[in-house]
Parts: sequence; structure tokens; C-alpha cells
Amino acid sequence: MPIINPHINFNGNAEEAFTFYRSVFGGEFTKIIRFKDLAGPEFPVAEKEENKIMHIALSIGKSNRLMANDVPEFMGRTNENENRSKIVVSTDSKEEADKIFNGLSAEGELEGPIGDSPWGTYFGCFRDKYGIEWIVEFDPKG
Repeated sequence: MPIINPHINFNGNAEEAFTFYRSVFGGEFTKIIRFKDLAGPEFPVAEKEENKIMHIALSIGKSNRLMANDVPEFMGRTNENENRSKIVVSTDSKEEADKIFNGLSAEGELEGPIGDSPWGTYFGCFRDKYGIEWIVEFDPKG
């Protein structure tokens, strides 16, 4: 069965955001590649972009990875307030849902506080302090 792993574009603060995400989820960085690691004659990198993240991956659980990069300035800024997609975190308990919801939503904007939903799940949604939209949900029916 395929595994889907979200990938996020940042405007220069991917490492900061992923350090925050690791503090909430735990896990380890499985890969960190900076633009300077790829620099060469065929791929010149501006000095101010050398330490930005070209690729970062955070393992979460047994088979999930959250991935990201910083968008180089020459490509323009990424829209930090897009509203076309959300990252959904499905948990194994209400307690785990509360921990993740409260951790990730710190300093963010709540869209829907976590609680029992009309469709029978424990559900909440928000935009984190980096502008990324999340849904945290626990379904007691599995």
C-alpha cells in the first residue's frame, strides 16, 4: 500500500519549524541537506542561501515522514496563508490528540478547538505559528 508523506515549502525558516515539529512529535531527522551541500559550477548558490534547507525529513512513527525545504529567494516567496490543504494527524487516543493539538497550535490561530465533533470523532483544526494548517483527529471507531 502506498504511503503519503507531506512536503512543505518555507521561506527560510524550515529548520526552525522542523525543530519545533520534532519537539511536538518526537522522532529524528533522517536527512538534512543544505543548499551549500549541492553547490558547484553547475549549481551556484548565493552566499546568503548556503545554509538554508534544500531538504529536511522528520520520521514520525513507524512509516511517516514530514518533509520540507526552504524556497530560494530567486524563486519568489511561498504563500504562507494558502488554504487549499491541511496536514491531518490521526491519533490513537484523545490524550495523544490533545498533546499534539496543544503542542502544534501553540502561538498559532485556532480554527476549531479540539473536542467531540458532530460526526463522532475527537477533532480540532488550526494554523500553526509558521502558517501551516493542521487537523488533529482521534476516531474511537478505528
